[in-house]
Amino acid sequence: QVQLVESGGGLVQAGGSLRLSCAASGRTFSIYMGWFRQAPGKEREFVSSIRWNGDITYYADSVKGRFTISGDYAKNTVYLQMNSLKPEDTAVYYCAARPEVSTQYNYWGQGTQVTVSS
Repeated sequence: QVQLVESGGGLVQAGGSLRLSCAASGRTFSIYMGWFRQAPGKEREFVSSIRWNGDITYYADSVKGRFTISGDYAKNTVYLQMNSLKPEDTAVYYCAARPEVSTQYNYWGQGTQVTVSS
């Protein structure tokens, strides 16, 4: 079992930055941590992921070059640094976790709202 708690969302102007945090507890070895987002009226979409020790990362094309995923494993926390934010980045952002051997994200946080004003 993995428990996840996100924080760091908020309201920011276009071009601004935010950093989301995801504090993990429980069985945190051999997992991938991911960030997903869901905008109103849209399907939830993948944003970025990182293997727990940080050596492998993935990004959606829409955020490459603007968002950076990282982890402080001593603090059991994964971050999503979001720069050059656009209004289309507005969504509820969710932290998720899955075992390395699985493609299914089994564990989800409660979500944190990010709103980017134009």
